[in-house]
Amino acid sequence: MGDETWVYGYDPETRVQSSQWKSPSSPRVKKARQSRSNIKVMMIVFFDLDGIVRVEFVPRNTTVNSEYYKGLLERLRKNVGRKRPEKWANGFILLHDNAPCHTALLVRQFLSNKNITVCPHPPYSPDLALCDFWLFPKVKMTMKDKRFESILDIKTATTAQLKTLTKEDFQNCFRKCQERWDKCV
Repeated sequence: MGDETWVYGYDPETRVQSSQWKSPSSPRVKKARQSRSNIKVMMIVFFDLDGIVRVEFVPRNTTVNSEYYKGLLERLRKNVGRKRPEKWANGFILLHDNAPCHTALLVRQFLSNKNITVCPHPPYSPDLALCDFWLFPKVKMTMKDKRFESILDIKTATTAQLKTLTKEDFQNCFRKCQERWDKCV
């Protein structure tokens, strides 16, 4: 499974995180409206039942197009061969969304030539994207309302948060995904 997301130098806490208990007679709490910072970095993560296979932060001023994504898949393929040799023997199955760079002809040809099977992802189905409903919120929730001064600080904090996830976390994620697929079907 793989997907990408923006990680911000500052991301305000959610409404749930900022909620407070108060009595009906107490005055309404005033909060300044806050917005995300301009410092941000795109993170691309690939993982399986056993954990993270590859994390890559996209260099500044780089567009994730079909050429970049193909290069990323080549690096992923090497990681799978090194980290998961038992899965390497028969090729592996990749689940990613229908982003244009994922479905470009160049990428489809590369995947076909390298014996990488792509699990079809139904369009307009973010509830079936493991990264969107599990991984990214889990990583980003602990980073909300914290300020990072540089992209290096963002990368360090994000990488540290990813390392806290256990093999059981990933297995539970795939179990929940199976339940969502069953409901969809």
